[in-house]
Amino acid sequence: MGANFIFALNSTLPIFLLIALGFFLKKVKIIDDGFLGPANKFNFKVTLPVLLFTDLASTDFAKTFDLKFFLFCAGVTSIGFFAVWVLARAFMKDRSCIGEFVQASYRSSAAVLGLALIQNIYGSTGMAGMMMLGCVPLYNIYAVIVLQTESSQEKGDHRLKKALIGIAKNPIILGIFLGLISSLIGIEYPTVIETSLDYIGRCATPLALVCIGGAFEFKSAAAKLKTSALAACIKIVILPLIFVPIAILMGFNTERLVAIFVMLAAPTTPSCYIMARQYGYDGVVTSSAVVLTTLFSILTLTVFIFILRTLGFI
Repeated sequence: MGANFIFALNSTLPIFLLIALGFFLKKVKIIDDGFLGPANKFNFKVTLPVLLFTDLASTDFAKTFDLKFFLFCAGVTSIGFFAVWVLARAFMKDRSCIGEFVQASYRSSAAVLGLALIQNIYGSTGMAGMMMLGCVPLYNIYAVIVLQTESSQEKGDHRLKKALIGIAKNPIILGIFLGLISSLIGIEYPTVIETSLDYIGRCATPLALVCIGGAFEFKSAAAKLKTSALAACIKIVILPLIFVPIAILMGFNTERLVAIFVMLAAPTTPSCYIMARQYGYDGVVTSSAVVLTTLFSILTLTVFIFILRTLGFI
């Protein structure tokens, strides 16, 4: 239990500390709103697309493709997304929060924290690439759809039309698409290009976390704490409790089960905040959900991993 706790702590605490750093830097006026706006734009249009491109381009999908596993990841992502969206539209009184709430409830840090968690357990990324192929493109497509259609800035059928255009033009989705093509074709990049892209991609997560901390305001967060807490509970507790047992019943174990578990139980990805801001939301629900899921996942990840290991599934 102690080793599992240290493992989870080492995986999640650095994320929380970078958010705290961003909050501190804003308070001492080293960074300000004039920095945060361009930084979020830079992350959205450059660093995150490059990160996903390099992750997917380096995965040999031709050799590792598993149709059953792929369909399960894609199916769970889709069911979780549409279930949360339908329930949010039925029960949420504050309609302005629906887009942020839905995105924060289903979208994991699979491409960043997920890779680290799987590598820590098995010594390699294993089925992480296949898991990412099943969920990460859908994460971003569904995020564009829900953020655009629930935006108060658009009305009527124009929302769906803009959402579809947004999917086609979204830099993150383009990065995923190009990464898949690169992997399937088997392009070998010169070391100088590969290293440069790796440097750019590495900026994505730390910069996003610092921006989340810089934009975080306790007063605004407290006003929407219930909404953020519910999104966090769905993300790191309810979805894993529903779908991990189903995965076990379907015969998934060891590396595949860990990849599915990470997809479901990892904290809300910081890129949610970046996309929420790009689509005109204030980002309060999203940033609070990232903070809450990151903080409490130290406990939930430890408990889930301990149970799965004790029962012999991983």
